[in-house]
Amino acid sequence: MAREYQLNRPSSAPSSGIDYRAELNDEQFAAVTSAPGSALVIAGAGSGKTRTLTYRVAWLLDQGVDARRILLLTFTNKAAREMTERVRELVPHDLSAMWSGTFHSIGNRILRRHAEEIGLTKAFSILDRDDQKSLMGGVVASLEIDTKVRRFPKSDVLASMFSLVENTGVSLSDLIDQRYPYFIDWEEEIIEVHKRYTQRKLDTNSVDFDDLLVLTLKLLKEHPDLLALYQKRFQHVLVDEYQDTNSVQCQWIDLLTGGGASVMAVGDDAQSIYSWRGADMGNILSFPERFKDCRVFKIETNYRSVPEILDLSNAAIRANGARFEKDLRSARGQKGVKPAMVALEDPSTQARFVCQRILELRDEGIPLEEMAVVYRAHFQSLELQMELTRHDIPFGITSGLRFFEQAHIKDIAAFMRLVTNRRDETSFKRLVQLLPGIGAKGADKLWQAWVAGGWAKSEEIPDWKEALGSMKPPKKAVRHWEQLGYILDEMTPNGEFARPSDMVYSVLEGMYDEHLQTTFDNYENRRSDIEQLMSYADGFEDILEFLSQLSLLGSADGQPTGDKTEPDTEKVTLSSIHQAKGLEWKVVFVIWLAEGQFPNGRVIEADDVEMMEEERRLFYVAVTRAKDELYMSYPLINPKSYSGDVIQKPSRFLGDFPKSMVEEWKVSPSWDSSPDEDWGDVDEPF
Repeated sequence: MAREYQLNRPSSAPSSGIDYRAELNDEQFAAVTSAPGSALVIAGAGSGKTRTLTYRVAWLLDQGVDARRILLLTFTNKAAREMTERVRELVPHDLSAMWSGTFHSIGNRILRRHAEEIGLTKAFSILDRDDQKSLMGGVVASLEIDTKVRRFPKSDVLASMFSLVENTGVSLSDLIDQRYPYFIDWEEEIIEVHKRYTQRKLDTNSVDFDDLLVLTLKLLKEHPDLLALYQKRFQHVLVDEYQDTNSVQCQWIDLLTGGGASVMAVGDDAQSIYSWRGADMGNILSFPERFKDCRVFKIETNYRSVPEILDLSNAAIRANGARFEKDLRSARGQKGVKPAMVALEDPSTQARFVCQRILELRDEGIPLEEMAVVYRAHFQSLELQMELTRHDIPFGITSGLRFFEQAHIKDIAAFMRLVTNRRDETSFKRLVQLLPGIGAKGADKLWQAWVAGGWAKSEEIPDWKEALGSMKPPKKAVRHWEQLGYILDEMTPNGEFARPSDMVYSVLEGMYDEHLQTTFDNYENRRSDIEQLMSYADGFEDILEFLSQLSLLGSADGQPTGDKTEPDTEKVTLSSIHQAKGLEWKVVFVIWLAEGQFPNGRVIEADDVEMMEEERRLFYVAVTRAKDELYMSYPLINPKSYSGDVIQKPSRFLGDFPKSMVEEWKVSPSWDSSPDEDWGDVDEPF
């Protein structure tokens, strides 16, 4: 037996040569260099949270910790990549063995290793929301639910309901009672759909994104040997954005660190704004009590905003009761301008004001890309979009469709998913419906024939021409059906999987290019997208890894990508506040700050303290996006055709800070019909 021998690292200077004392401020340094154990880092907005986590990983490596003993959990792949790259730039250590990524990607990694333990194979497919809807639609259809008398919830709604059940631990009955009382008469049917949907996923060797978390938790709970294996491996667990964790993610961390591992959770309770998708702020508030001898570090030095903006944000959040005490201090020092509070006549006037001010700021030298308009809900940007268009001011909206969620990209992925997982009903049906003469019913019949022929359960990669040849497609599709067999065989030469990029090429040139030409009016743009997908796939050798990344990048990041073929241009950003979290601009306009608009009317009606405090945290996130200038506006009148004009009160959040912290602007509208003319006078301050 070979003897294992390990060289000890010299105890002199850190191998990276980093001067941590010089690189970090006092607050960051205390957290980064803290001794192993339990630590909660409350990192305020713009305080260098990513820097703190990055240097913490570097510090651990410099202390001799093996990279394979570190687990870094984030909420976006972008954050994981950014932090890993920063660490790689800082230290000379090999990071290939370190696990870093989103909860979903780490869950996928664990499940791929132990899929058989939960009734799956390693080649399981990951369903995105569209796939879920398709599979769920089939389940609903199989139940033959009579919806003629009253409406049954659509697949999108059902998927949201089931996701909340999985991520919060609440029963489906309680969820319907609390959040969906209008579906109470359908409770039995909804429960049955959930039951059958769960079984259908297992039957088709598929999981949805919630399963990546839930099944991993189930695996760790029900298999103590596997839990012990991962507890032993991960001696240092670091968690980003801990305030956004849900019940399942919280249990993950508690289990993985239950064997004595060190844990450092970094987050900001004041920026917890995702309870509607299952996040539980109680996880971060209770952290010091749940972890023995936990130390709490506060990072309150803000590098983003001028003091005037921070003073307002500090005062605003103090109205909340459930929070960690902290006060952000500006590192910039220099005096800035006070935030502006602007009351406008109506939504159209508000839009005109924002547009005029944007043009004035651009003339003053501030680029459009350094300006953003944020709002509580996307519909509140309607008038503004129209006005920006009238003034020829370019703008981008953060809710654009993500690249990997586009229909043509998902079509290509369906081919690859089917060749790796012949039980993937969703991909099979999506793929065959690309052929002429095959609709939803035809696709279902072909799927039944596929299953009856035993091809779905075949352990070996089939001869696709032979397999498809045993089935009878519609007459219109015969030629294309034969071509499909050739393409699938080309994707699996000699019973092996081709490289992912070669698979994309086979699909595109074999039949999909013709589909693009006959189906879409922007054929060239969509073909360019697929060529870009091919280029991305060229970095992968393993098709299962590629498909996992394709699904995770498409739906787990939550980062908008928009149209990849659109040239980069200077433009103003329009964004909901939820999507603006983590971003920053020199100038920020927060619009529609009126009661019933922000805070949301439903929250006011519910008279729920926790819900209102989350709305206030949302306001806090909005104002802390601004670096130099902040404009807060609201329309005094909201025209509503069905009930006449509604007089609006300013948001209660505008009363949470002293009026001396803002400048009240008086706008005197006096415009004509030409958007090129100056339309009014802005007196600053009032």
